[in-house]
Amino acid sequence: MTPEQLTGKSEQHLQTCLVDAKNFLIHQAVAEDFLALKEAANQAGFHLQIASGFRDFQRQLSIWNLKFSGERPLLDSQSRPLDTSHMPEREKVLAILRWSALPGASRHHWGTDFDVYDKNALPENEALRLEPWEYQSGHQAQFSAWLTKHLPRFGFFLPYQRDRGGVSIEPWHISHHRVATQCLNQMSPDVILDALADEPIAGKNTIHNMLNTIYTQFVINIEQSGA
Repeated sequence: MTPEQLTGKSEQHLQTCLVDAKNFLIHQAVAEDFLALKEAANQAGFHLQIASGFRDFQRQLSIWNLKFSGERPLLDSQSRPLDTSHMPEREKVLAILRWSALPGASRHHWGTDFDVYDKNALPENEALRLEPWEYQSGHQAQFSAWLTKHLPRFGFFLPYQRDRGGVSIEPWHISHHRVATQCLNQMSPDVILDALADEPIAGKNTIHNMLNTIYTQFVINIEQSGA
């Protein structure tokens, strides 16, 4: 993987896959395993769909800047809105990182990671919120239990299965263990720094000063079990 591919600035490592009549970009070495997982879920009675898959650098940058400016809400670990009007930049950066990756450092750049849900279980006229309660005790709980049990058989795992003090629990976020691990092993603070160098990211100076902490706490601080 080139630095551009690792940081969402190139799509050369991806292929287009048709998933439920919608095209998604998936890493070339992951597509077959993902489609096998989806088929197994369907056979088990779940309609596995992708809520979010590949996101390029510019999309992640837009999410970051909107949250930093307050145009999109910032949430605490219990998914409650935070008042950011007088929040120091360092605290704001840490709050964003609980739910949204730093542009250039998102696992969604690789085409190996997907936010998934069971469409059959989604209540009528209710939008998916991607909040932990949906998967722990709500409408996605049975699907989540199935995923936890069967993901390893298809080469996937849950990198945010528990709160390790970095990214909040994300039971919807699945990752292809072998390929994503290869990507992560090629990442470094310098790769991220280079990706951000000429970009209009909000809080740039604060991010630069915190980069080693961000990398340790939010990039490499993942669950390794289950695969």
